Parts: sequence; C-alpha cells; structure tokens
Amino acid sequence: MIKVKSPRDFGAGLLFILIGLGGFWFGRNLNIGIASRMGPGYFPMMLSGLIAALGLLVMIKSFAIDGPEIEKPQLRPLFFIVLSMLAFGYLIERIGLAFSVAVMIIIATFARRAKFDIKETLLLAIGMGVFAVFVFIYGLGQTLPAWWGK
Repeated sequence: MIKVKSPRDFGAGLLFILIGLGGFWFGRNLNIGIASRMGPGYFPMMLSGLIAALGLLVMIKSFAIDGPEIEKPQLRPLFFIVLSMLAFGYLIERIGLAFSVAVMIIIATFARRAKFDIKETLLLAIGMGVFAVFVFIYGLGQTLPAWWGK
C-alpha cells in the first residue's frame, strides 16, 4: 500500500488539480485555436493544464518526501481577511480607493496572532492607500473614486 508522506503536499496537489479542472470546465465553450492563431480559450486552457500538471507533480512528491501534517484551520485569520475584502468591496464606491484600502489593511491587521503596533499599521494603511491611488487611478487611468466622494 502506498503511504502519503506529506499530507500538506498531497492536499495542495489535489487543490491545484481541482483548480485546473475548473479552468477546463469554465473554458470548455471557448474556441482554443492554434499557437499561431490563438482563440479566446487558448491561454485559459494552457494555464489550466499547467496548473493541473503542477498539482500532479506536487501530489506525486507527497508520496516520496516526508513533510508536515496538515494544521488545524485557523478561523481568526480567515474571518478577518474575508471581512477586510468585503469591507473594501462595499466601501470603495462610498469613500474612495484610498480610504477603502486603508480600512482594508486596518481590518486585515486583526488577523495576526501576535500583538500589532498601531503606529505601524496606520503608516502602512496610509501609505498603501496613497500608493493604490497613484498606481491605479493616476498611473493606469482606472475610473474609480480616488478620495472621499470624488
């Protein structure tokens, strides 16, 4: 009987294979074309195939190399990261990109197990908010509200 020596790698490989199969499923109606005349489904199918192949390699590796056990799920980080993304999506049209990014970072900070420094968090939130405005609005020309009400 074959024994899984690295359950974490086995699970990651299985997840990659499922993501690759999902890409094949969602792209099944797109025209693939050929390498010289690529259709809209060419890149998604190639990427899905590479992800599934990578998953297969990681899964095979899990039978050969010892690795750590799968850890118990940590609900606190999951909760605060998802909450930060939902808050960002809800707030971006209401208070603008800069403030939404800042709020997202402040909420996501609560996902940490260790105590966090409020000054460091505020500096990161302000810096990333301003950075996001310069990159996405001024640099890439996205039509998002940059600041509060604009």
